[in-house]
Amino acid sequence: MKRRMSDSHPSSQRPKWNVQHDQLVKEADQREGKQYIPNEKKKARINLTYQKISNKGISASKRSQKKLEQMTANYERYPSGVRLKGPGARGEGVSVPESRKDDEEEGFEQHSFNRVASDMISVHRTLQDHRNSRCKIKKYPQDLPTSSVIICFHNEAWSTLLRTVHSVINRTPPQLLKEIILVDDASDRDELRTKLEDYVTKLKVVRIIRLSKREGLIRARLTGAEHAKGQVLTFLDAHCECSKGWLVPLLAKIAENRSNVVMPVIDEISDQNFYYHAVPEPFHRGIFRWRLEFGWKPVPQYEMERRKDETEGIRTPVMAGGLFSIDKSYFNEIGTYDTGMDIWGGENLEISFRVWMCGGAIEMLPCSRVGHVFRPRFPYSFPARPGGDLDVVSRNLMRVADVWMDEYSKHFYNIRFDLKRKKHDDVSERLALRKKLQCKSFKWYLENIIPELEVPDTNFVAAGQVRNPSSDKCLDTLGKKDDAPLGLYECHGQGGNQYFVLTSKGELKSEDNCLDYNGYDLYLRECDGLQQNQKWEYKKTALYQPRHDVCIDRGSSNAEYAKVRACDGRLAQVWEFSRTEDMD
Repeated sequence: MKRRMSDSHPSSQRPKWNVQHDQLVKEADQREGKQYIPNEKKKARINLTYQKISNKGISASKRSQKKLEQMTANYERYPSGVRLKGPGARGEGVSVPESRKDDEEEGFEQHSFNRVASDMISVHRTLQDHRNSRCKIKKYPQDLPTSSVIICFHNEAWSTLLRTVHSVINRTPPQLLKEIILVDDASDRDELRTKLEDYVTKLKVVRIIRLSKREGLIRARLTGAEHAKGQVLTFLDAHCECSKGWLVPLLAKIAENRSNVVMPVIDEISDQNFYYHAVPEPFHRGIFRWRLEFGWKPVPQYEMERRKDETEGIRTPVMAGGLFSIDKSYFNEIGTYDTGMDIWGGENLEISFRVWMCGGAIEMLPCSRVGHVFRPRFPYSFPARPGGDLDVVSRNLMRVADVWMDEYSKHFYNIRFDLKRKKHDDVSERLALRKKLQCKSFKWYLENIIPELEVPDTNFVAAGQVRNPSSDKCLDTLGKKDDAPLGLYECHGQGGNQYFVLTSKGELKSEDNCLDYNGYDLYLRECDGLQQNQKWEYKKTALYQPRHDVCIDRGSSNAEYAKVRACDGRLAQVWEFSRTEDMD
C-alpha cells in the first residue's frame, strides 16, 4: 500500500525526485547565465512578500474586497425553452393580418391599444439595449436594498400584464427582487381570475392581492405598499417592458440617500403595433403647467452642466408618476399618497411638490429604461364621488393647489375659473403634515427647482375664454401643447384648453406658448419675445396682427381650426374675452 506523500518535508528527508529536479533546474539556469535559487529560498521570499502585504494593514484588502463586491447592471436571463425569435422580437412592431382586423377594433375599444398586436408578441419578448455605452460598464455596489415591484391593474390585457411581469423577472437580479405584487383593482374579466392565479403560482416570486371594489390607482398602490416586504417600493404600470439593467441604478441611487426618489427614462411602446421606441438623448424632464398638468420639456442647460457625465441622474421637478422607486420607510415618513384623493389624477404632482419641498429629491436616471404604452384615452370611466358636483381629477387638483401652492394657487384658479366657486375639501390634515415635515414654501420650489418656469403675469389686457358670439365657438388648444394649430371648439366655460391671456406686451398666450402667425400658419409656439409674429392687438372686438395686417377669423361654421383673413369687421372676426380687468 502506497502512502500519500506529505505536502512538506524536512530538508533532511527530501524526496529523491525533488533533489533531481533541483539539480536539473540548477544546470539549466547555469547554461542560461541565470542565478539559481533553491526552492526553499523561493518559498521564503514568497512568504516574506505576503507578510509585507499583510503588514500594510487591512485597508488594501478591504479595497480589493470592495472592488470585488461591485457589479455592472447587465442582468438578463430567460427561462429554458423560451423562443426568443418571433413577432416583435428585439422590440420590433408587428402587423396584424387582415383576417383579424375586426378583433383589432374590439381590442382598441376595450384597452385603448392594439391588443391583437400585443397578443402576437411573446410575453418574454427580447429588447435591444438602448442605454448609453457607459451605462453598460458602470459599476454599482452589490449590497443594494431589495425591492417589491407593485403593479396595479383593472381589466388589463393578459399579454401586456404578463409581459410586464416577465420583463421584471427576466431582467432583474434575483437577489434584488423581493417580490412582484399584482394588485387587482376589482377586475371582472374571467381570464384575470383563476387562470391568472394558476399562472403566477408557477412564478414563485409573484403574488396577487384582490380588492373587493373599485378603489382606483392611488388606493390600490397604497394597498400594495402596505403588504410589501422589500426595502424599496417600485411602482410600475401594467403595460410596461423593463429593459436590461433597469432596476440596479434605481436601487443604487436610493442606497446613496434614502430621500432620493428615482424614475427610469420612459421609452414609448406604440399603442398601434407595439414597436419599442427609445427616447433619444438629450432627454426631456417632467414639468408642470399652471393648470396643474404634467408635461415634458428639454433638460435646461444649467442642469446639463451640473452633471459630471451622461450616466448621472437628471433632477426633475415633477415625475410622470406611473413608474418610480422610493424607499419604503421614507415613503411612509413623508405621508405616502394623499388619501383624500380619489382614483387617479394629480397624485404625481402632489408627491413631487412634497418630496422637493420637504427635503427630498427626484431624479430620472439615464441608465434605467422602461418602455410604456401611452394610450390616447382611458378605456374605463372614473366613478363619480357620491354627492359631489366635481369630476375626480378636478377635485384632486384642488387639493394639490390648496395644500402646496401657497399664494401661487391663484394662477391655477385663474386658469380653472370654473373651480373658484366650488366647495373645497378640508385639507387640514395634509397642512398639518406639511408643518410637521418643516417643508419649504412653493416660492422656494419655483426659484430653486424649476426657475425657468414663467409665473403668469396678472397684469393683462384681456383674459379667459375667447368666444365668437355668432357661432358660440371658442379658441381652443384642443389639448395640444407645443407647435400646434389654433383650434376651435364649442365654448364650455371651464377654462383649461380655452383659457388665453392677452398680455400687456401683446402676446396671446396659452400657458407658456404664444400665438404665432408667420404669414402662413396660425400656430401656438414657444414664446420668442420678438414682438413680431407673436404680437397681437385687441381692437374693439377684433384680434389684430399688425405685422401682417390681418385678423383672426373663425372660418366656416364647421371649421376645426381658426384662420386669418384681411380685417373687414365680419361676424366671424368678432371675439369676446370673458375677462378684461386685472386678476386678483
